[in-house]
Amino acid sequence: METRPGPDLSYDAALAAFEWLIELGASDPVGDAPVNRYELVTPDPIAAAPPPPVAETRPQRPMPVLVPVDTVDPVAVARNLAARAKTLEDLREAILGFEHCPLKLGARNTVFCDGNPKARVMLIGEAPGKDEDAQGKPFVGRAGQLLDRMLAAVGLDRASPDPATAVYITNVIPWRPPGNREPEPAEIAMMGPFLARHVELVDPDLIVLMGNTACAAALNARGITRLRGTWAQAFGRPAMPTLHPANLLRTPINKRLVWADLLELRAKLNAL
Repeated sequence: METRPGPDLSYDAALAAFEWLIELGASDPVGDAPVNRYELVTPDPIAAAPPPPVAETRPQRPMPVLVPVDTVDPVAVARNLAARAKTLEDLREAILGFEHCPLKLGARNTVFCDGNPKARVMLIGEAPGKDEDAQGKPFVGRAGQLLDRMLAAVGLDRASPDPATAVYITNVIPWRPPGNREPEPAEIAMMGPFLARHVELVDPDLIVLMGNTACAAALNARGITRLRGTWAQAFGRPAMPTLHPANLLRTPINKRLVWADLLELRAKLNAL
């Protein structure tokens, strides 16, 4: 017997009847009229399938034409620019016009030199730090202040007008590396011709190489703790490798080693 809730049933009675039908398994409403599912025609899946998509035809792309790119050797460019420099000012301008070192893009200033260009002693550092980059001069931060005190102890001064007691200072790299990192071999190599020409123009009697980067550029060698304290030949001149003042700020006990190197420098100057 079919039971349908009529319009006279209350809401609660209709809900109870609906829940009873669900319990019997009549959970799929099909409408008011009964449906004979045996009379339903099952569609043919093959006939009902949509036609396959028509492949889109595109014109074949032409093969790309490889255009040869001229590779620039930054070392050769630097060598050419440095050779043209006849004066220190020419060399400064050549470095300012050198566009192949990426360090230049992040630096505030080009740190070229400080001191007396007629000095008997030329000191070569590594690369500018934060203070050097801001002021455009080498060795002006804490390490530079320590260096000035140590040079003064052996009678040398970057501000001296007398070549016998003066010091001329430059760096291997004229631009500050990001984060004060150590210069990379490629950066040292491309700036090498400028450094060599710098030494030729200043023509010092003696050279002091401060740190690993200076030794890599001038001696093609590293290991400053092994190299320091022994005279070498750099750019055709006697050169004394020694520790960078920044190393002494980190490890004050090494000051005695650099002091011994400076005493050797003083003795060499007196003997010349």
